[in-house]
Amino acid sequence: MDFKLSDEQRMLEETVGRLVRDTYTFETRNKILESEQGFSADVWQQFAELGLLGVPFSEEAGGFNGGGAELMVVAEGFGRGLVVEPYLATVVLCGTLVDKLGSDQQKEALIPAIIGGETRLSLALYEPNSRYEHNRVTTSAKKDGEGYVLNGEKAVVINGDSADQLVVIARTAGAEDDRDGLSAFLVDGNAAGVSRRGYPTIDGLRAAEVVLKDVKVGADALLGAEGQAIDALEDSLALGLVALCAEASGAMEVACDQTLEYIKERQQFGVPIGKFQALQHRMVEMRMELEKVRSITMLAACSLNESRELRDKRLAAAKAQVGKSGRRVAEEAIQLFGGMGMMEETPISHYAKRIVMIDHHLGDSEYHFGRLESLLDVE
Repeated sequence: MDFKLSDEQRMLEETVGRLVRDTYTFETRNKILESEQGFSADVWQQFAELGLLGVPFSEEAGGFNGGGAELMVVAEGFGRGLVVEPYLATVVLCGTLVDKLGSDQQKEALIPAIIGGETRLSLALYEPNSRYEHNRVTTSAKKDGEGYVLNGEKAVVINGDSADQLVVIARTAGAEDDRDGLSAFLVDGNAAGVSRRGYPTIDGLRAAEVVLKDVKVGADALLGAEGQAIDALEDSLALGLVALCAEASGAMEVACDQTLEYIKERQQFGVPIGKFQALQHRMVEMRMELEKVRSITMLAACSLNESRELRDKRLAAAKAQVGKSGRRVAEEAIQLFGGMGMMEETPISHYAKRIVMIDHHLGDSEYHFGRLESLLDVE
């Protein structure tokens, strides 16, 4: 398997790198976090102008026609800058789900608007009692004439407080944890019966608790065939896992770099603490953890078109490794920085928080180790 980037992928990497390096400084990010929305509309528009919002979409739709490798390149660059704009929610999870399930009319209405930065979406999937089980859904969608009535609660909907539309996963048939019977609906974020309680997350993102009470939608709100959304949903979640693993890789790289610079400058007993062999060993171990994550993320990104069984094994292994190695790097960075590493004014504290919290998005290391074990038992 060839892990070398193509010329187009390298150009994409350079574009993202230059954008983050030149315009997304730590100070700029802090100002963005203080805004009401928690992200920058101007930065989002820059993403659109540079074509970054079209990476996973076809050229016919105005996109980049990218796959896992291209998504990995973008997400890794965003991880280096701790980008807080709703790329994962809008483009990766919701955009690709619309692209897979939507009718021609739905895609014509939404995909160009996503690529152009005009519409932001959020995936309302997980529920208060579902933990990381994406098929454990009690939110109901019952037929009402030609349309549906939705009732239920969704938890930790990333960027759900500011999304123009929600992609709500609801059950139209089956028991609480059945794979069959799940449907996807487009719901206006301000529709009657929709209430959203937004809040900041510990790592600088925004999320919302969403309550749906007798929310009426038309037949045109249904994405794809009724009760058959699970395969497309899992395909989009697979892309989301690749993006999160790659983002962790980018953030871990910067954490390693900043820690190395700090121990070269910080002096104790008249010499830089980086001269102490014990600390040099710890720096090497941090780099080793980074390379583990980078390598397994590349493998996962290149496995999206493999069989579902092989894809899912590699994705579970990658996300589990990210959780384990990411926590190791974050904790070592804080230890080597000492008290400085705990201060909000110090960038490393923000990198550490984001790295650790990535573990809890779309399933933590414990969940994915268990999933990997069950997948291996199938053979």
